Amino acid sequence: MKPYDTHATADPFARSVSAFETLMRTLSGTDAGAWTHAELEEHLDAAGRELLRQLLQDHLHLRAMREEQQARAGSTALVVGPEGQGRPWRETGHSRWLASIFGLVRVTRIAHRGPGVGNVHPADVELSLPAGRHSMGLRRLAVSEAVRGSFDQAQQAVERHCGKVLGKRRLEELVVAAAVDVSGFYQARIPLPCSRRMPLVVQVDGKGVVMRPEALRESTRRAAAKAAAGGRRGRLAPGEKPNRKRMATVACVFDTRPAPRRPHDVIHPPGGRSGERPARRGPRAENKWCTASLVRPPEQVIADAFDQAQARDPKHLRPWIVLVDGARHQVDLITAEAARRDATPHVLLDFVHVAEYVWAAAHAFHKPGTTEAEAWAADRLTAILAGHAARTADQMTAQADRAHLPAARREAVDACHRYLTGHLDQLRYDTALSNGWPIATGAVEGACRHLIADRLDITGARWGLHGAEAVLRLRALVANGDLDAYWRYHSAREHERLYPTPDRQDFNLTA
Repeated sequence: MKPYDTHATADPFARSVSAFETLMRTLSGTDAGAWTHAELEEHLDAAGRELLRQLLQDHLHLRAMREEQQARAGSTALVVGPEGQGRPWRETGHSRWLASIFGLVRVTRIAHRGPGVGNVHPADVELSLPAGRHSMGLRRLAVSEAVRGSFDQAQQAVERHCGKVLGKRRLEELVVAAAVDVSGFYQARIPLPCSRRMPLVVQVDGKGVVMRPEALRESTRRAAAKAAAGGRRGRLAPGEKPNRKRMATVACVFDTRPAPRRPHDVIHPPGGRSGERPARRGPRAENKWCTASLVRPPEQVIADAFDQAQARDPKHLRPWIVLVDGARHQVDLITAEAARRDATPHVLLDFVHVAEYVWAAAHAFHKPGTTEAEAWAADRLTAILAGHAARTADQMTAQADRAHLPAARREAVDACHRYLTGHLDQLRYDTALSNGWPIATGAVEGACRHLIADRLDITGARWGLHGAEAVLRLRALVANGDLDAYWRYHSAREHERLYPTPDRQDFNLTA
């Protein structure tokens, strides 16, 4: 980059005009007349970015000249620092670099000084310059690229767009810093109102993320150390965990329109549907909102989800449906949070999990893949959907007694019986279907795949805690469609932190 020219010119934008005229002469010349459209695009991409960078530089130079003119004319008032002390002295020529989306530029401004206090630069406040070198536009570009691909890919994308203005490690630090205001943003955000006839659905799930050893939870780290002390083995034993993941809690809140169904709309009869009565479609998620965290405990993520639900229905006029995967500690946390808010949600077990247990029991009686197994599972699942879970559980154990199943096959039946009888209060599918409520956790499982598997679970990724948490929360923000609104909020909060008013003492001045 050319050195910044501090000498005044008749036209502050003379360099920009010269760069534009040079570009026009190039495009109107004979050499450009022989270029392909791809070569034209390549040339305009580089020369156009340099022209925009020069325009930005010339504008900053113009502002610097105007500030010095005002200072010489004595039209500026005494500058007061954030601690309330005046700065009686002025010193010109203080400059700093700014890495923008167009390239590096230099900002020159006046420093207002005082005895025993730090310098104050009013131009920094007017421009809302960041604490570091990288502009807010460049930070947003880094965030947008980092949340959808690896950090290496994000750094390469920024370099293609802006030139060599950002390294990989600094990009990771900017992504972590960009996520600091997510909680405050959602606390201040008011959801759109909704009809009381539309159910309000909360879904909670968890998914593991491969972490570096220092980022694991203490219990997982001890288990990993114990396994390592036992020596390396060629492969894990059946059911053994590799002890390299940290569990993230994911929660979804959404509105839905009632879509009443029958059991046979969910489970087709043995032999297939006749076609005379087409299956009714289930309810669809609307205005979906997601949150996820690796750092905060599950009870805090569940509380955040209930905060969102409370904001959508503060007087509890709508039916609240909470769908879970059957984990007992998860159900206990949800029950405690609902009691704390004096809410009475309808807690339902994900029907897909129930079907997995029933199919395992079906294979204990019939060979997998046979019509007999399909018919057996369809009959039991239809009965469960009709509200007869307890009777179905008793019938399958009675059938197992009559068939004298061996212990290995009997275990699947007993496991299904324990699962059904242990969650009878969460298997009220007859009520859910008649009211048109969802009965599966597809929304939150899709969120787990999108938020975690598609980014944090890419091949070879091993995460540090702060980087993984920032990427996870920012991906949830993007999935909610709130990135634009959040970035305005984050920029305002960043300005308040960097340039506090005199009655605030927790300040950090820029260079």
